[in-house]
Amino acid sequence: MKRMGMIFRAKANKALDRAEDPRETLDYSYQKQLELLQKVRRGVADVATSRKRLELQLNQLQGQSTKLEDQGRKALALGREDLAREALSRRAALQQQVTDLETQHATLQGEEEKLTLAAQRLQAKVDAFRTKKETIKATYTAAQAQTRIGEAFSGISEEMGDVGLAIQRAEDKTAQLQARAGAIDELLASGALDDQSGMHKDEIQAELDRISGGSDVELELQRMKAELAGGSPQQAIEGGTGQSQSQQQPQDTPRFDKQ
Repeated sequence: MKRMGMIFRAKANKALDRAEDPRETLDYSYQKQLELLQKVRRGVADVATSRKRLELQLNQLQGQSTKLEDQGRKALALGREDLAREALSRRAALQQQVTDLETQHATLQGEEEKLTLAAQRLQAKVDAFRTKKETIKATYTAAQAQTRIGEAFSGISEEMGDVGLAIQRAEDKTAQLQARAGAIDELLASGALDDQSGMHKDEIQAELDRISGGSDVELELQRMKAELAGGSPQQAIEGGTGQSQSQQQPQDTPRFDKQ
């Protein structure tokens, strides 16, 4: 079971490596960093909101404290010491609340400053990562294109390999057809095969055509010699014809061995 699990993990890892695109991974990491930066900014906004709320409460309590102090002064001026004492007691309770709120306000203000600094640093890191990401993506794309061009030139790519195999098969079939056509022509010329179209000449006619073609060549040669010597082309032709006939008389009639 351990071995099967190891094999499965190895194959899965290899499949993931083939499916993974570094550019997509970098884009995903950048997106996650942007989401984290957005959360930090929301945290800064929440702390600032709480700080502002404390400031409003402090202003309200300080206003009430000032009002109670004025009431105590008026009560003493009117000879109502009991009212003055009550006003001062309430003012003392409010002052304790003001002190607590001021402590909380200072704490929130410190947290806000820390979060603001962290957001700024994170923003700088995100910007640097974005620049590096684009550089890596451009380098990867260029390397990938260069690799594909090199594979295409060397013929080791899958696409060019298929093209090479197709060309090889086409060349083999062409050579086979040419060899078959040549073999059929030789068999037809030797008489081993019959020409069903009726256009194939027999051996006797082929020999007569050959002799006739040779005589025409001799006549043309004698005419050209006569023209160069300044004689009559007709005499040269007649002389050449007689000479040709005299040369052909002692020859035996060609015999043809039928295969």
